Amino acid sequence: MEQETEIINTNTKIERVTIFFKNNKKSIISIIFLILLSIFAYFSYKEILKKEKIKLADRYNNVVTVVNNNNKLAIEELKQIILAKDETYSPLALYYLIDNSLISSKNEINGYFNIILEKAKLEKEIKNLIIYKKALYNSEFETEENILQILNPIINSESVWKSHALLLMAEYYYSKEEKKKSKEYFQKILNLKNQNQMILIEAQKKIQRDFSE
Repeated sequence: MEQETEIINTNTKIERVTIFFKNNKKSIISIIFLILLSIFAYFSYKEILKKEKIKLADRYNNVVTVVNNNNKLAIEELKQIILAKDETYSPLALYYLIDNSLISSKNEINGYFNIILEKAKLEKEIKNLIIYKKALYNSEFETEENILQILNPIINSESVWKSHALLLMAEYYYSKEEKKKSKEYFQKILNLKNQNQMILIEAQKKIQRDFSE
């Protein structure tokens, strides 16, 4: 009796499912089609991005090999690469412009930093690295308040670049002969749990050599 009841229940369920599919055949086909279309679109988009990345890499590699022959064209090409807002080649293009002193305008350079930081899809620590690079660039001419404002997202985090940011401020104050503030930042490096070992050693040496009483 129990087996018969179970068979009847199973048949009833199968019948219900069959009826459901018959009544909703068009909707089910449409849903499956949309799912397949979404999967196709996703992989097509990823392939387009991959090809664009390769093109951008070629553009960057080509421009840095001819920069000395035609600086004006090279500079414009590097600017366009920055404006592409790519997480890899836009920062590289900006660093190249800075390292080779190809743009004199500090406002323009900072504008490009902002475009990359605000528009490019950056991983967290890559973004922190670019923030650090921006602060390093500005440390030669900006005020204490502005440099700290740039670095605060790193200093107030547990970023792997935190010790670099603290060292930058320690050296900045030391260059300004503000030794009390400088020592405070060197001491902060020593108090970090997961700091860069080379920076830790540098901070220890600096405190022992320049701040021992």
